[in-house]
Parts: sequence; structure tokens; C-alpha cells
Amino acid sequence: MGTESPTSKPAAAPEAEVPFSSNEVRLDVRQWFLTLVVVTLVMLLTPPLWERIERFHTGPDYRIPYSLSKDYWLYARHLRQVCDPNRVIVLGDSVIWGEYVLPDGTLSHFLNREAGEPNRFINAGVNGLFPLALEGLIEHYGRSLRHQRVILHWNALWVTSPKTDLSVDEEESFNHSRLVPQFSPRIPCYKADANERLSALVERQVSFVAWVSHLQNAYFGQKGILNWTMESDGGNPPRCPNVWRNPLAQITLTVPSAARDDAKRGPKSPRHKPWFAGGAGKTRFDWVALDSSLQWRAFQRLVGILRDRGNDVMVVLGPFNEHLMAEESLRTYRKLRDEISAWLSRNQIPHLAPELLPSVLYADASHPLTEGYELLAKRICAMGDFQKWLRRQ
Repeated sequence: MGTESPTSKPAAAPEAEVPFSSNEVRLDVRQWFLTLVVVTLVMLLTPPLWERIERFHTGPDYRIPYSLSKDYWLYARHLRQVCDPNRVIVLGDSVIWGEYVLPDGTLSHFLNREAGEPNRFINAGVNGLFPLALEGLIEHYGRSLRHQRVILHWNALWVTSPKTDLSVDEEESFNHSRLVPQFSPRIPCYKADANERLSALVERQVSFVAWVSHLQNAYFGQKGILNWTMESDGGNPPRCPNVWRNPLAQITLTVPSAARDDAKRGPKSPRHKPWFAGGAGKTRFDWVALDSSLQWRAFQRLVGILRDRGNDVMVVLGPFNEHLMAEESLRTYRKLRDEISAWLSRNQIPHLAPELLPSVLYADASHPLTEGYELLAKRICAMGDFQKWLRRQ
């Protein structure tokens, strides 16, 4: 019998395989490819399928609710529904949307009444917009706006100071920052970091990301699910009532509508009053020259975008509230208005400059009251150039 050498060592046991991670499921190339295909299909198909199952009630005098002003996916959906060669899309900021009035007190409502057709003029305004944001909204979310008649409103409010023009160097917070140019042209007062800017660019190009924002705006109070879950009720001590709620129960599959009785708008609202009711006096504006104005350049680009898409654009200038302007501001304003009119004429863009409304019909520098919109619609419809524009093929 052989004997084991005292110097020999037992054979080493094979080393155990070290797991890749706590999850030992590994995907090969084929499985990764299938995963990518499934994720891509989900991202591509979810938004259009959602439109089929989510109820979206519109109709005459519909406007995007104030609480959904930043739901740009919904705005794009609304435009796709209303675009029709027989309709006129009315674009603009809160003057078109109707800051102080109810849906049946807006310019589009009274234009419809003058035309005798309840749904010919469509309110496509959004509260809080300005030319730099409206340009981004139409460029990225208004792609369906083609071969339409479009009324585009110019509000001189956005060149009343470097601050409203967004051309000051100091950081300023403003509405609809995700719509403005993120890198070029540069907006001096916009100091967002690279992550915020890049996420805005992705949302514009990827419908699925915009759809996720729609869910947050429509069902979770403009918050992500995590922030919605941890939202405090403001009590002392604070409570988080949403912690116990099922997030899926929030998704009702019906786009929220604006309240019929809006306490902040309409003739019964305490805000629905003439601009001078609180004792306001004359105002001096630090007007921005058009050749250096960011907002005016954006408006020019917007006109170009609309026309390049085959739209027949009619620009309406104001009417801005001249009653509240100090004399030197009024002279500068009229010079700027003439420069804008001259540019529109040189570029063969139809435009109207309606007569100034009575002072009592303005709520502030640019927003009419209900009776002001009614009179403005009458005056616009009585203008020969407007009727000629409506009739031409």
C-alpha cells in the first residue's frame, strides 16, 4: 500500500463562483435586445393609446384650465382636435385666454357670436404665456397647426421693461420656463442648470415624457407621485394625508375641467373692475427698443414658423391700455406700434390695430373686461381688412 508523503498537500477544492450581484439573473445580448424593443414600444404606443381611453370634454368656448396651463401634452392634443380649415385658431397670452373673464366672456366667444357660429373661433390662448414661451409652445407642441387661419395677438406688455422682456442679467423666475430657448438664443435672466435645460429638451422631443408630465398636471397637482405622496396639509403638526391613498385611484381617466363658477374671474369676481377702481394713477414704462428686444424677436420667429407651415396669419395689435400711460410713455408706445406695423407691412403680413377701448373697459394695462372683449370683437368684425381676410381662399 502506498503511503501519503508527509510533505504532500490535499488537492484544493474548486473556488465557488462569485455572484455578479445580489440578483443573479443576467441578460444575454438577445434578451437585452428584446427588452429594448418592449420598452420602446411602450414609450411609443402609450401616449396615443391614452388619448383613446382618457375622456377630454371640450366644446364651444373651451379653454385650457388655469390649473393645466403647463400641461403642454394636453395643449398639443387640444390643437389636434380643433384644427380644421373652416375654423380660426386664436393664439396669444392671457389676453386671448381671458385673465379676468369667464370662458363666455373672451374675445373668441364674442367673435363667434358676431359670426353667428358657436365654434368657428377657437381659444388657443394659455394663461401666463409671452412670445418667447409661445414660440416654444407652437414650435414643439403645435405641430398640427398647419394650413389654418390663425389670429395672433401681440401684447405690448412684454416690451414695457427689460424685466418683462427677460433681458436683464439678474436671475428672474417666470412662467413656462420649459418652453423658452434653453441654450440659444441666450436669455440672460434664465439661470437654470444643465439638468433642467436638458430635461426640457427631452420632454419636447419624447412624447412619453410629455405624457408623464400630463399625468402629474392632471391628476397629482403638478407634482411627481413621490412629492404628491409626501405633500403636507400645512397643519401643526403637519400631516401627509396622501401617504395612505392609492396613487392609481387619482387617475380618473377624465381630464379635469375648470370650475363653472370661478371666484377669480367673471363679472361677479372682485377682480373684474376697471383698472382705476383702486386709485391707480398714470404709469411710466421703461420701453425696450425693438431691435434689442428678446420678446419681439421671438414674436417675429413665431410668425415665420406659422407661415412656413402654410398658415394664413392675421396679427392683432393690442389694443393696449393707453389711458394709464404717462405722456412720455405714450409717445414711445405709439412709435413702437408704428414700427411693428411697418415691419408687418413690409413682410406682407395682414394685421389690424383696433381702436382704443374706453378706459372703463380695461382691467389693467392690457386685459379688457367682459364688455371690453365684446366691443373689441364688434370692432374687429366691422373692419374691412378682417372680413376680406376671412373670405379669401
